[in-house]
Amino acid sequence: MIRYFLSKAGYALVTLFGVVTVIFFLFTILPGDPARMMLDQNENSEQLAVIRKKYGFDKPVTTQYLYYLNDLSPLSLHSKSPEDYTFLSDGKYNAMTLFRVGNNELVLKKPYLRESFQKSGKKVSEIIANTLPNTFILAVAAIVIAVVFGILLGIVSALYKDTLTDRLIALFSTLGMSIPSFFSAILFAWIFGFLLHNVTGLNMTGSLYEVYDFGEGSYIQWKNIILPAVVLGIRPLGVVIQLMRNALLETLTQDYIRTARAKGLSEWKIIRKHALKNSMNPVVTAISGWFASMLAGAVFVEFIFGWNGLGKEIVEALSNLDLPVIMGSVIVIAATFVVINILVDLIYAWLDPKIRLQ
Repeated sequence: MIRYFLSKAGYALVTLFGVVTVIFFLFTILPGDPARMMLDQNENSEQLAVIRKKYGFDKPVTTQYLYYLNDLSPLSLHSKSPEDYTFLSDGKYNAMTLFRVGNNELVLKKPYLRESFQKSGKKVSEIIANTLPNTFILAVAAIVIAVVFGILLGIVSALYKDTLTDRLIALFSTLGMSIPSFFSAILFAWIFGFLLHNVTGLNMTGSLYEVYDFGEGSYIQWKNIILPAVVLGIRPLGVVIQLMRNALLETLTQDYIRTARAKGLSEWKIIRKHALKNSMNPVVTAISGWFASMLAGAVFVEFIFGWNGLGKEIVEALSNLDLPVIMGSVIVIAATFVVINILVDLIYAWLDPKIRLQ
């Protein structure tokens, strides 16, 4: 088991290293001067020189790449000289010194995602920390909708195979998988948030936290999560329905199911006690993939519904060319993918004893 986790951790590190490398060079070759982006219209030659030296923009691309890896790494090497980019500044890094070698010191620190170009030097980690929880809550709500209704409709579809009920559920599933999220978001916002607002009480836009009328604080508005969660959950719902139906139909043909029927057990008890758990592997695969992708796929949904999450932040960063925010967000999403995939392997072992023995 220890060897297994070490191998998975090794694959995770290689994957993240590849993502960081691609992201860095992709955004480094983009046209434009980062120093000018930070100063906007107020720059002069002296200010540009100070900014380029402070953030290492005056160095060759390979040196900037090594600086970026050093910033992201929990174990990093830093200089004692205030003139160097890697100087261990308290305002820049949150670190603990392990030992010193000459003019350098090895430290243990939180990954440093640098500072926003457009938000007055605010740290990217703070921006992500403020927006990622909202996206996580939205993704959890969407996946719960997809799992609960997907499993129930998949079971009903399997039990009533080749009937009108099965065909209607299959039609709904196909439509759910086919409609793009941004289109269904606009459609749901217009119908349920505008046309039927007096009936539903739902708004076209709104985030989890809303500010009181006189600005005396904020409060949680749970109804604002309904429309974006439903829209975000429609496509995985369609996938879960089909996977649950097909896996359950295959499981119901097994010998131990026939034995259970011969003992006189009801169909629902057979499904609940014997067939359901053994049919969940493909569903777990789909759920894990969709949950991770929702952190990235929620971009358009959050923007349309005005949900203050990481997706909306990425859209704003793209429109303002706020490169550190974009790069940091992509790295966080990639790390989430890796962690979720490792957790899914553990769930597989719990669901399937054969995998656990292997």
